[in-house]
Order: sequence, then C-alpha cells, then structure tokens
Amino acid sequence: MYRKTKLLNKYPAVSDLAAKAKRRIPHVAWEYLDSGTGIEHLKDRNRDALNAVQMTPRFCRGQLKPNIETEIFGNTFSAPFGMAPVGLTGLMWSQAEVLLAESAVRCNIPFSLSTVATETPERVGKHVGENGWFQLYPPKEKHLRTDLLRRAWDSGFRVLLITADVPERSSRERSKRAGLQNPPKFTPGFIWDGITHPAWSLATLRRGLPALRTLLSYSELKDPVNTDKFVRSKLGGNLSWEICQELRDTWPGAVVIKGILHPQDAAEAVKIGLDGILVSNHGGRQFDGGPAAIEALPEIVKTVGGKAKILFDSGVRTGLDVLRALHLGADFVLLGRPFMYGVCALGKYGGDHVYQILADDLKNNMVQYGVEGLAHIER
Repeated sequence: MYRKTKLLNKYPAVSDLAAKAKRRIPHVAWEYLDSGTGIEHLKDRNRDALNAVQMTPRFCRGQLKPNIETEIFGNTFSAPFGMAPVGLTGLMWSQAEVLLAESAVRCNIPFSLSTVATETPERVGKHVGENGWFQLYPPKEKHLRTDLLRRAWDSGFRVLLITADVPERSSRERSKRAGLQNPPKFTPGFIWDGITHPAWSLATLRRGLPALRTLLSYSELKDPVNTDKFVRSKLGGNLSWEICQELRDTWPGAVVIKGILHPQDAAEAVKIGLDGILVSNHGGRQFDGGPAAIEALPEIVKTVGGKAKILFDSGVRTGLDVLRALHLGADFVLLGRPFMYGVCALGKYGGDHVYQILADDLKNNMVQYGVEGLAHIER
C-alpha cells in the first residue's frame, strides 16, 4: 500500500525525488533523463520563465476548499495534469511505463505512451484502462503510420499526440559524453554502473535490456541493434500539415499536436480540425535557440480563441507551476521528468507520490491565490 504520510515527510518535493533518482540509477540513464540539448540554455530558460510568472492573490474570501477535478476530451480526471510521454523509458527504470500506467489509473490522470518507449501499446494498454494517451512519431511510410494507430486504438488508447517538434534527432551532448547507446553496450563503464546500482540492475535483468519494443516487429532483423537503425531510417523529418490531416482523418478519438510554439502553427492546427495544441519545446531537448514554452503560451491561447484545448509542458516541477500555466490560459498540463524521477526513486508507487506532491501543492497555492475552482483562475 502507498505509504503517503511517511513518503511525503521524507520526499516532500520533486527535487527530493530527483536527488534520490540520481543516486539510484546509472550515470548514463540519469544524464539521458536530465539533459537538454546543445549547451542547455533552453532547459534553464524554461525554469527561469516559469519562476518569473507572478499572480496577485486576493484575500478575505472565507474558507476555500479547492476542487481540481478537470474534464478534457470527454474524460473527467482528478487533476488538471497528467504524465507526458518519455522515450527510451526502460533505460531509466525497467518497466517504468507499466508502473506509471498503473499509477495513472490509481490517481485518475492520463498516462502518455511514446512510440519510442520500451514497452508496447498492447502491454501497457492492459494496465492503463481508459487513461491512456498515445504519442506518435509519424513514420515516413503511410502503412506504418496506419498500423501504429490501429495498434494503439485497439489497445485502448483514445487520445493521440502527434509530435511536431522533432524534425530530426537533436544533439544532446551530455548524453553522448555519458556514453549513451541504444541498445546499451557492455563496456567496462556500463558494467561498473550496473554493479554500483544493484536495484536498477536486478530490475533490468528481470525484463531484459531496454529496447524499442513497439517498433521491433517492423524491423526485418528482430534484434535491438537493427531496430534502432530501422527507427533512424523510418521515423522523423517528414511531418507536414497534410500528414496531420491524414492522422486526424484516421484516428477516431481526440488529436493533439505536440510541440507548438508559434501562433501561426496553432492557427493551422485549428484550421485542419485538431482537438488540442500542446505548447511545448520538448523540455529543452530539441532546439536550444527556442523560446521558453511558458512565454509562447499566452499568444497561442489568444490566437486559438477557445477553438481547441490548450495543453502545456516543459519545465513544470511543482503544483504552483501548474497553476501558472493555467493562469496563462492552458486547459491542461503534462509533466515528463517529475514522474520519471518518482518511479526511478521509489519504484511502483513513485508515480502516486509525484501526483500527491503536485496535487497538494496545487491546492495549497489555489488557497494562497484566493480561488476554489479552476474556472475561477484569472487568465
């Protein structure tokens, strides 16, 4: 059973979980999870810009009992935030997708599965129930796009996230310096990392080395090395508004485009009938010269004018950050690294613990700000 009080006393903030995760997982896994791209200015800008968002509180409003329940895309969730997709998840903690999917169901928030995660939609779908969203890196070939959508839908995923902000793999220097390879190679450094992180090693041995299992079935040579080469040749560099329209026409549920920063791109997404726009710079992991995502949010909200749902991610670490994004016009917020910190630090109930930290902090700050319901937040 989730030991709420004990864990909240020991790990009351996401930063505490990050510190424990850093100690508990191998160096290469931490560097992959924590790093941005280039010299990582954008990753820092995300945090600086969020910290700069100020809201003037109102007082003398009597006793406030915040309600953070949220409806989006036909589902009612317990909070206005959920789990963002993360790639190569099993490198950081074996079967993290399954553990976080189960947490998502217990906490009643969405869990987003990446195309390049290390578990398949068929396996994760058995655990995520109606809380599953699927993030697509659109393959260049239409039959692969169609089949991935079919598999995700048949596995119970009902919201599609089209990733727009990865036209090509970015240069993540910190990950390279750490020796990241997929699949991992048994170098002396990797072996030593395994010896010095026994809990990670045991969990990995039980499931096997991380592999891009969703895409493994499409590779002619069914092994992780050739699957990675296959992924490099088949994914990315081809997304267009025509393909977005095709995916909108193919997917029966809600469709969100992920990674939008320019208002004109948001307007185009609305024009072709997409249901949501996720304002994001990929957590600072793609283009180091871009704006902080929170700075791009207000103008996109203005441009869309309520014609589609506005989602937000990049740099969010606290319930106050969630409130900041809602204040600037977001309808919903996604977080990637914090939930990974949780599962790497605490295992099975790590996702539950992160949810509790964020929900408690959001409610507390709503009272400090002087609002009881999300609809009362001044925008």
